[in-house]
Amino acid sequence: MKIRRRAALAACCAASLALSPAAADDFAIVEAISTRVAAALKKYDVPGASVAVFRNYEVEWVRGYGFANAETHQTVEPLTLFQAASISKPVVALVALRLAEKGRLDLDAPVNRYLTSWKLPDNELTRATPVTLRQILSHTAGLGVHGFKGYEAGAATPTVSEVLDGKTPANSEAVRVTVAPGTKFDYSGGGYTILQQLLVDVTGTPFPELMRTEALEPLGMRFSTYEQPLPAGLVAFASSGHEKGKPIKGERHVYPEMAAAGLSTTASDLARFGIALQRALAGRGDATVSAETAKLMTTPVPLPEAFGLGLELFPPKEKDQKYFGHTGGNAGYRTWLLATREGGNGVVVLTNGDEWLAVKEIADAVREVYGF
Repeated sequence: MKIRRRAALAACCAASLALSPAAADDFAIVEAISTRVAAALKKYDVPGASVAVFRNYEVEWVRGYGFANAETHQTVEPLTLFQAASISKPVVALVALRLAEKGRLDLDAPVNRYLTSWKLPDNELTRATPVTLRQILSHTAGLGVHGFKGYEAGAATPTVSEVLDGKTPANSEAVRVTVAPGTKFDYSGGGYTILQQLLVDVTGTPFPELMRTEALEPLGMRFSTYEQPLPAGLVAFASSGHEKGKPIKGERHVYPEMAAAGLSTTASDLARFGIALQRALAGRGDATVSAETAKLMTTPVPLPEAFGLGLELFPPKEKDQKYFGHTGGNAGYRTWLLATREGGNGVVVLTNGDEWLAVKEIADAVREVYGF
């Protein structure tokens, strides 16, 4: 997207996206929530946030709070970009499941059947039980590397194969099977990086383009991208990550592990993703997300019981898991997408700080006020 077009969209959409409820009571509700958002940001020294609320399967309102950059005092607007961190994963899972629906992938086949440019090394564990796509999606593949640090702007950035093999300049260990596949839940960003390479190998399409055509555009996530680093035309609309209230060096880390942590997005775009799943679960969906895919993503797998295929289920230790979504944490960012299984309600909280409690307090404020 060209920068002029983006700027024009931002100018015309900011006001309409900022507050859609027209009634005075609704305005008072939003203001009450906004007061609690401001208090949470101040309490935890988080510069800014973007919050989107959806109700009855529609985006109700979205607002920006505070600063996109604490030093320049650039304000957060409804279309300010944030790193979604691990919320990148469920959007990628959706694409994998759509390809499975089309017969291009088998969820229970060994992943090495599909990997061509890189192979997951065999060991005594994988020879007995090969890793499958279903296991990677549910973090039950026995793979290591929980998450990634990212790379400072301007630093050498590894290729995906270098990340997977832990080779310089990668700053993470090699992604290998350390526990018998299918026997234990072990959250693995490394597994989703294998998935990233698998999707590229199967489709022959660069990963950001694949995600754009198979997920972002169909879902209406028009202000989102998996490109790392951000294209020059989008930098002016991006927030900066912060640690202890100060911008991190280079403003944002670069994540070649795009499937695990590389999505840059807005709160309203992530709300549209959540709504698409809700509509599919309720039988109100369209061709974007099938009911079967939505069910696979929101049905707990046996081992963790707090994850479906790509999505976290909340509360994690209770049988009545009335919410689905995902949390996220990149260098200088903390995020949460939380959606109800029924009724089409939910909230997205994106912050450019390093304190998870700020995110939780904001989401709790929305849930308490609206009663979902």
